[in-house]
Amino acid sequence: MRKQVGRVVAAVTVVGAIVSGCGSGPSQVGSAVIIGSDTIPLALVQDRITEALSPERAAAVQGRDQGRGGGYGAPQVAREIVTSEILSTLLDRRTAEEGIVVDDAMVDQAVASIGSPEEFDQVSLYRPEVARERLRDDIAAALLGARYVDRLGVTFEFTGFGTEQEALAAAQVVVAGGPGAEAVFADAPPEGQAQQVRAATNPALASSFAFGSPAGSTVVLRPAQDGAPWVLIHVIERSENLPPAGESAVGQLGQQDLQLIGYRLLQPAATELGVEVNPRYGVWDPIQLAVVDAEETAGSLVLPPAPE
Repeated sequence: MRKQVGRVVAAVTVVGAIVSGCGSGPSQVGSAVIIGSDTIPLALVQDRITEALSPERAAAVQGRDQGRGGGYGAPQVAREIVTSEILSTLLDRRTAEEGIVVDDAMVDQAVASIGSPEEFDQVSLYRPEVARERLRDDIAAALLGARYVDRLGVTFEFTGFGTEQEALAAAQVVVAGGPGAEAVFADAPPEGQAQQVRAATNPALASSFAFGSPAGSTVVLRPAQDGAPWVLIHVIERSENLPPAGESAVGQLGQQDLQLIGYRLLQPAATELGVEVNPRYGVWDPIQLAVVDAEETAGSLVLPPAPE
């Protein structure tokens, strides 16, 4: 049975709150992650996890634990590190295409804004040289977000269902297209009807899966609480090249807003290339843009059938 659906921004907020290879591609053996034809070595990831869990990094791990209300341990450290490696690999691809370069002076300035080199070292899971590379990624992501925020927009519609099975069945109908797809949204609430949203006017939503999922795809979101509906979102159109509307939003947005939008711009490449995570760490969740435990995915991304 369908249930009334709240505004999609509420659904997005919910998301925020929350080994063997075959064939001709690279082998999972010895790999922490496979992204398309590229691999992230298992040894590299394990080395960084071991270092993060060393006594020298105890303060950084404890700080994350307190920020999450406790329960942040070795598995969470590992997943955070693997996630960072995935995003860094995808970001290197995109910034190379865009010609975005972050020099040492920009990194030095960012380190100085955090505090002394010693203070910077104390809050990081990584040794200094690796921590600088992660900070370099954050700066590059913000530059990418700034380049596209005025031109990025999506058109979507959404509705809700009482069970996961109903929502997933409807998602398959929607991605197949045709009259059946239109019927799925016939009883959608007014706020769920097709609407265009621009990143410049809604930066919080712009950092979500709604702006990273391919046109024609659907996202089925897990309920935030018992009794809440399974939300089905259909991305009708997605564009990174809309004509700017009025004054640029870049100057109105904080560095973190731009950074999150920049990282979300990596989701299409992740979907196209495919991200296969070594099961010891968990699974890749494109909705959260992170590696998570298999039981902690935010929902399902259902893609349209490949053209024949």
